[in-house]
Amino acid sequence: MLFMIIERFRSGDAAPVYARFRSQGRLAPEGLKYISSWVSEDMSHCYQLMEADKTELLDEWMSNWKDLVDFEVVPVVTSAEASARAGKEEEKQCPQGSATE
Repeated sequence: MLFMIIERFRSGDAAPVYARFRSQGRLAPEGLKYISSWVSEDMSHCYQLMEADKTELLDEWMSNWKDLVDFEVVPVVTSAEASARAGKEEEKQCPQGSATE
């Protein structure tokens, strides 16, 4: 599963987060995969895409950072997967050969 992690740096201060990252690394458990990340221009938030089979891996990783960061976790799908899902929903609502054709 893919997860968009929204990190809000405590007091809007990214410096302690980057200091820990430089000294200790990402601190991610085995099985949690970092995909990419983006940081707000004002350096107060980070948007990080992660992949994991179990949410417990996210919990373990976040516990290493919770003193510096407040987290919001949003399960996400790719746009291709969303499009495929939307197509399936559309087919359910208007099956071929229905009276609306």
